[in-house]
Amino acid sequence: MASFKIFSQNDVLSYVNKRDGETKIGESIQTIDQLSDLEKSSAKFVLLGIPEDIGVRANYGIGGTHTAWIPALKSFLNLQQNNFLKGEDILVLGAFDVRENNSTDISILRKAVAEIDNLVFPIIQTIVAAGKIPIVIGGGHNNCYPIIKGTSIAKKQKINVLNIDAHTDLRNPNEGRHSGNGFSTAIKDDFLDQYRILGLHQNYVSEAQLDFISKNEAIKAVYFDDLLKEEKDICGEAEMILKDVKLPLGLEIDLDCIGNTLSSAATPSGFNLNEIRRLLLQLRRDFTYLHICEGAYQLNDGRKDENIGKTIAYLVSDFIKNFYFSR
Repeated sequence: MASFKIFSQNDVLSYVNKRDGETKIGESIQTIDQLSDLEKSSAKFVLLGIPEDIGVRANYGIGGTHTAWIPALKSFLNLQQNNFLKGEDILVLGAFDVRENNSTDISILRKAVAEIDNLVFPIIQTIVAAGKIPIVIGGGHNNCYPIIKGTSIAKKQKINVLNIDAHTDLRNPNEGRHSGNGFSTAIKDDFLDQYRILGLHQNYVSEAQLDFISKNEAIKAVYFDDLLKEEKDICGEAEMILKDVKLPLGLEIDLDCIGNTLSSAATPSGFNLNEIRRLLLQLRRDFTYLHICEGAYQLNDGRKDENIGKTIAYLVSDFIKNFYFSR
């Protein structure tokens, strides 16, 4: 179904545009030969990709989320190495090699998503157990489940998650796995405890999901509509909903929360990129992982976003910078 390709230094350098008098992040970033070498690395952050769109299509969405990983990687590796960001702190692990699945049969696609789950979670478990912070670029939001599962197993406890998203992804787990039920599946399987949603759109939450949230004290949501109506500050609201939420804490960013950013559920109304950047730079939390998902360079309907790589690179670099700024 899929395998994991560990990137060599030559693989990384093939994406770097060298320039005299400058050093790019990709020229100083770390790599390893095998997973067992993770613990020997001095890098704190481990970057990896899950380039697939099977989970999105299994949720009746528009395919194309597999196209964000390489543009994001290229943009990130070509950031400047300087006092603000150092490649030595980062290890590029590689990416899952997910075979194309062009089926239109929802049951087949959902079975494939469950297979991806079982491939992803052991890699995440290994990274977290080695004391590293995974930074995962997707791919669909279905991958939140194996990331949460792998982290929970490594930490030997349930974990908590802040999800910046226009949607809950709390659909019925019994439907079969897809991008719309990663968090509800993690709750059902006892890997996820406190779940916080920031920027949920009222127009896209069903009565069933509202009922599920109201009956579960571990779930709290801040609606994007309320932020607009009351002109509330995103950073202040994030701090409020994270009050008393303990570690380990994962951070999820579904790019459909950012207006006019290409994703399967792209929206003209949402946060702007600078709001999310400010949040990443200001939040003082020791996040256990970062997952950026649902973005696309090109969707199956032909739409393109030439800036998707830079968008993701900004978010990744801000996340890393905040880790050191908060020390």
